[in-house]
This record gives sequence, structure tokens and C-alpha cells, in this order.
Amino acid sequence: MSGRYFLDSNVLIYSFDGSQPAKAQRAEELITEALTTNRGVISYQVVQEFFNFALRRAARPMNTPDAEQFLDEVLRPLLSVHSSPALYVEALRLHGRFRLPWYDSLIVAAAMLTNCDILYSEDLQNGQRFGKMQVKNPFI
Repeated sequence: MSGRYFLDSNVLIYSFDGSQPAKAQRAEELITEALTTNRGVISYQVVQEFFNFALRRAARPMNTPDAEQFLDEVLRPLLSVHSSPALYVEALRLHGRFRLPWYDSLIVAAAMLTNCDILYSEDLQNGQRFGKMQVKNPFI
């Protein structure tokens, strides 16, 4: 067991959104732990999905200086997975085997390629396993 865990986009989004205080608090706890222990991991896709929400869809969109600061202080230290042929091949295998939506397949593949024990996400079935990795919904 590596002790590493992957944070799906929704964790970062809830930490910024604030419309659901209990989820926001839990998300902030996970992110703080990820940064202090160096065990948390995100992918390039998570960065893209977070900024798509924070800059455009949020009730109070993030401004550019705040986005740059968040990138430097939170996202960059957690960013471990970039797009690669290996990521796409694994995502295709997961998509075929488990019939996952494509973007969920990319998240699961990224978590697996970084040897994470846990994938924190509310988008997948809580308790579902992909090899040694388990999906946990941090908001239930």
C-alpha cells in the first residue's frame, strides 16, 4: 500500500464553491492533508476541470490573480499525471472493461498509474475497486 490517494475534480470544486458547507469543509480537509503529507495526487484533467468551473461556471468566478495563486499553491504541488499514451491506453482498457464514461476512465487510469490506494470521488460507486485501488466518496 502506497498511502497515496487521488482527488477527483469534484473535491477541488467543492472546496472553492462553498454552496454546500459540509462538502466544502471535507474537501478543504482532504486538500490540506494532501499538501501537508505529499500523499495527494491530481492529474492534468483535474486542473482543467477545476478551472473550467472556477473561471466560468462558479456563482462567483475566480479572477486571474487568484487562479494563478491557487495553481501555484495547491494544484501544482499535487499535479502528478500529465496526458500520455500510457494514460490513454489504460483509460481505454478501463472504459472497455467497466463501461465507464471516458472522462471517468481517465481519472481512474491516472489514479492507478500513480499507484494510489484510494480515489476520492463522488462520481463513481463508493467502495468500487479497480485492482488494489478503492473508490471512496468523501462526502457520505
